[in-house]
Amino acid sequence: MTETPAKKRKRPKKNHPVADYLFYLLVRVLALFIQMAPVDTSLRFARGLGRYLYRLYGRGRRRALENLRLSFPEHDDAWRQRTCRRSFEHIVMLAFDVLYTTRLVRLSTWTRYLEFTELEEPLERFLSGRGLILVTAHYGNFEILGYALATFGLESYSIARPIDNPYINRYLLGVRQRQGQIIIDKKGATDSMLHILDSGAVLGFIADQNAGRKGIFVDFFGRQASTYKSIGLLAMTYDLPIVVGFARRLGDRYRFQIGSKQVIRPEDWKDRPDPLRWITAEYTRAIEGIVRDDPEQYWWVHRRWKTRPPAETART
Repeated sequence: MTETPAKKRKRPKKNHPVADYLFYLLVRVLALFIQMAPVDTSLRFARGLGRYLYRLYGRGRRRALENLRLSFPEHDDAWRQRTCRRSFEHIVMLAFDVLYTTRLVRLSTWTRYLEFTELEEPLERFLSGRGLILVTAHYGNFEILGYALATFGLESYSIARPIDNPYINRYLLGVRQRQGQIIIDKKGATDSMLHILDSGAVLGFIADQNAGRKGIFVDFFGRQASTYKSIGLLAMTYDLPIVVGFARRLGDRYRFQIGSKQVIRPEDWKDRPDPLRWITAEYTRAIEGIVRDDPEQYWWVHRRWKTRPPAETART
């Protein structure tokens, strides 16, 4: 019997303060020039950069096309290439959106840029201070969800992984928190999450990332995808509903439709034989529904199906 070699531990990333700071300065200078132009002009430029990125980033393009092939087998190659190219455009447009959000979206101006749909029940929860869990995906302008809540004075917290470059991370945190949204570092967030949910606030997650070997495997576009347990566990522990929300770009403009695809209530899972798996599968199914409404706005470049179920890896 051959002994299985031990997995190599990942080496921690080295800090490069000088290089990080120079890159940060470059980003700030570029951001300054971008913000000098009208937002529609900048978004047109962003789409051009997205098309260039689609051609340049071969590995990401191939991964995204393969994800689209397996998720939409009924469509031909031309559709998948067009959808993939548009996905890259939307990724770059989101980066440009961030530079304009604090200037454009305010209490006095939000009607020019935002419209809302299917939010009656979530808003009732928001206003009552009873708390809820908000989940979304890397789709459309997911960044604006928490910002919009904070603009209307609704207490919201978002769990996020910090960017490796500390200078850019601080800059983006300042943008995200300008209106009062609070960002919590994903590492060591457990204690903060418990306090937030005890207080009746809104806790937001981007819930479409690969969860590794410790996740629950549920169906996503016909394939098993490792998904985090924490969202379901928190909902069950605190008896809170989960709102599956989205911010979909309308056309190629800086205008978004914000809505909820589904509200998963505690009574929905009370009598399920495996409530944790059911909750996880249900909000993942709702995210799939959001993506199917406009596949071009999803980040297909993500390695969503990277980790495979033990039974599947055993066969190989």
